Amino acid sequence: MTTATGGSISDLDITTEQISATTARSMAPLTDAVRDASGAAGLGYLVGLVDVNTAMVGLCASQPDWTATADLMIHEAKPLLQGPTILESHLTRAGSRLIVVGVDIYDGEGLADMDELGEFIELNRVATGLVTFARVPAATSSVSGTWDPMSTIGIRRHLEREGDLPTDPLLERIGMTVVDGAGGVVEVPNSPYVQNSRGRINGGVLGMVFQGAAEAIAPGYVGSDLHIHYLASARVGPIRTDTHVVREVDDHVVCRVVAMDAGADDLVVAQATVTLQRA
Repeated sequence: MTTATGGSISDLDITTEQISATTARSMAPLTDAVRDASGAAGLGYLVGLVDVNTAMVGLCASQPDWTATADLMIHEAKPLLQGPTILESHLTRAGSRLIVVGVDIYDGEGLADMDELGEFIELNRVATGLVTFARVPAATSSVSGTWDPMSTIGIRRHLEREGDLPTDPLLERIGMTVVDGAGGVVEVPNSPYVQNSRGRINGGVLGMVFQGAAEAIAPGYVGSDLHIHYLASARVGPIRTDTHVVREVDDHVVCRVVAMDAGADDLVVAQATVTLQRA
């Protein structure tokens, strides 16, 4: 089954499979456009995939409500080098206010199709993560009235896009510009390309922004781990970052990055801690 969509997430060329109400898998190609300066999968690219994969489980658990990402973290065990990228998420907890979903990320090492995965994933795990969703009214999403998340159980979907996959770097595609590299200040304008179904800047895109800001302030390093706290919706734009180095040692750097909606009186929309390793 294919589902037509648009924007930054569809350009990741994701294939998803809702195995059950509590488990979902995804696969996406690892193209040169999503690699970081070390040649491995970029941290922002992984955030985009994790946001999509875990949301499938979170939305099923939230019914009849909808979800908004509240907290997302990824910890890398080793670089993802070959691809495709494989993700598997599992429901950890479904509460009255919050839903928690765990996710594992694997290097597919040349797999051509999800059918090759078999019943169990016998692959190389490269990262693990945890995502917390807040329950929100279904009416806040433009697609909630026409799409039932439970209807996709047992169905494989491809987030179809028009034309060839883009070859320009992912951070350029979202419109990111470095305003002040030494200060880790980057900006991303609000546009349909970076919006979610609620008309706000996508949570996965904010992960790309955090990668760009942290790598701008620490040249020669690439993002490997992050923990994002989503605090408010980015409604206006552009998104602008304020970045500070928390720790710098021989083999890694830790940064705190704050993302603000510059068009909404610098409202703080998210804050992240990003760990970077030498490229």
